Amino acid sequence: MKQKKFCHYCSTKLTDKYFEGRIRRFCEHCNQPLYENPIPAACVILTDKTGRLLLVKRSVEPKKGLWCLPGGFMELGETPEQTALRELQEETGLTGQIDRIISADSSNSETYNTVALICYSISRYSGNPFPGDDACDLDFFNPDDLPELAFKSHKKFISFYFNPSSAFN
Repeated sequence: MKQKKFCHYCSTKLTDKYFEGRIRRFCEHCNQPLYENPIPAACVILTDKTGRLLLVKRSVEPKKGLWCLPGGFMELGETPEQTALRELQEETGLTGQIDRIISADSSNSETYNTVALICYSISRYSGNPFPGDDACDLDFFNPDDLPELAFKSHKKFISFYFNPSSAFN
């Protein structure tokens, strides 16, 4: 994992300092720690009338060429729900209505260290699906016959959605 080298306020070189119970990157000039937090993201589970699950095929790294739930990173000023709906529209061309939260998880990322992910289910949707943004394909899959998935957290969400008792196994 790459480490930040300079203070984002004053550009002073950061040091490592024991502060508030742990080693943190620290700016001696500002006398402030650099708090590094998980990156928030959201994804959606959308099924068609026959119960098939919508997945998108990634056209970018990481995990280029593998399938995943429509989703992505939260932007400044967005709620997690807005993020989920924006990503659904960008990646699939569909608009939808959130039904409920399915679950939340965190995962390690080589690029972002920790990603905090919230998954929502979509109850109603409209539009003609087409791959967009960072998706090169999309399709509906039978939940018993899914392709290889890019992310463990997505596997957990799908498993929990189709078998709620699996959440604690």
